[in-house]
Formats: sequence, C-alpha cells, structure tokens
Amino acid sequence: MKSVDLNSDIGEGFGVYTMGDDGAILRCVSSVNVACGWHAGDALIMHDLAQQAKALGVGLGAHVGYPDLLGFGRRTMQISPKEARCYTLYQVGALEAFAQSYGFSLQHVKLHGSFYNQASHHLELAQAVLEAIQAYNPNLIVLTLAQSTMSQEGQKMGLKIAQEAFIDRHYQANGQLLPRSHPKALIHDPQEAIDRALKMVLKQKVSTPEGVEIEIKADSLCVHGDTPCALELAKQVRHALEIQGVCIQPLVRVLGLSH
Repeated sequence: MKSVDLNSDIGEGFGVYTMGDDGAILRCVSSVNVACGWHAGDALIMHDLAQQAKALGVGLGAHVGYPDLLGFGRRTMQISPKEARCYTLYQVGALEAFAQSYGFSLQHVKLHGSFYNQASHHLELAQAVLEAIQAYNPNLIVLTLAQSTMSQEGQKMGLKIAQEAFIDRHYQANGQLLPRSHPKALIHDPQEAIDRALKMVLKQKVSTPEGVEIEIKADSLCVHGDTPCALELAKQVRHALEIQGVCIQPLVRVLGLSH
C-alpha cells in the first residue's frame, strides 16, 4: 500500500494574535511543523501544540525560521553559516524542551519561508543547517524541498531526509518553487490542489504553469496552515488520497523508521 505524510505549518500566531485553526488542522494531518518563536509562535503556543500532538499521535517538527516576526520570516536575509547553525539549534532545542516535558520527542525539522527557500539551493547554508541537526540529533528527520540541494546534501551526510512537495504552490521547471511574488505562485482552486496531490503521490509528477511536466518525489505533502480554507483543503486532500488507497502516516512510518 502506498503511504504519504500530510503535513502543515502551524503555531504561527503570537501572543494575542492567532492564525489558522491549529487544533482542527492537527486532527487532519499526520505531521505538523510548529513555529518556534522567531518568525511566529511563542512559548505558550509551543507548549500547547506539543501536548496536543502527543495526544493525537501526530509527528512533531520544529519549524525553524529567520528572526523576522514583522516579515513572517518571508523576507530574504543574508546570514553566515555560523548564524544558520545557531538559529537552527536554538529553535529546535526550544521545541524539544516542550516535547520532552510530555515524554515526547521531535520527529523532524523543517525550515520556514525564506530560510527554507534559500537553503534549498544555497550549498553553504544547507550544509550549516544539516550539520546543526546532525550534531544535535542525527535521528531527526529533515523535511526539505524534493530533489533540492539541501535534500541531496543531507543524503550524502547520511541524514534521514524526507522529500516534501507542495500542493498549493506552483513549481518552476528546475524543481524550485515559484517565488511568492509571482502572480501564479499560489494555487487557490481546491480541486486543482487535490488533483496535484494525487498526481504527485500516484505518478510522481507535477506540472509547471507553462504545462511542463517534471518528476517529483513526495514523502510528505504540505498544506499551509495560514492560507484561507486550509482546514477544508486538508480534509479533502486526505479523503481523496485515502479513496485511492493511499495510507496517511507520520514521516517516521512513511520512511520505514517506526512501525
């Protein structure tokens, strides 16, 4: 039976500000990426979501971003490899503390926004992040853009790499995501997103806006928690996949690391 992880970026409120229905999303997906306080999120949010993820059996991941609350981590920053390493360690360690307080462990690490995009093709940045994860806990799964520089480098280092695909974003012919500034970057039609999810999992392919079909590997599909109708889309995608006989499971099971 085919299996795939369904993940969502959550915990992206801050203080009195909320974003998305985290509790409901948690019940629809198999893994979550929780903001660790730099691009969004705070200690109370991390505490609550770690507790809920354990209770629901959902894989918990640290969503590591740039120190950019005002720009939601989506602004480009020029940082050194040392900064990339330290930013990663700081945020992963923060969420791990909450997980451990419930006798729970992190499943994975996923970068956020501009940090994610830059590390997907910038070799030195990718290496710094991967070295930080390897030094902290080499058993953590690294969730990263399918077939990216970071994915390839992580595999060379012997890390546990999960290839991620986005059902609500358009791709370029080189496999990189279209920048959010592009008018066709986001996919707003739920049916189009569902069709893409099925094609990614069942045929390992995705089409660019120009109609070019490219190969893609999808261990995990992402539904962004901060987009309108994210909850309904997550429900529909899961249902469509399950109808096709695809089993939705956390990353550790998809990669054969736990049973």
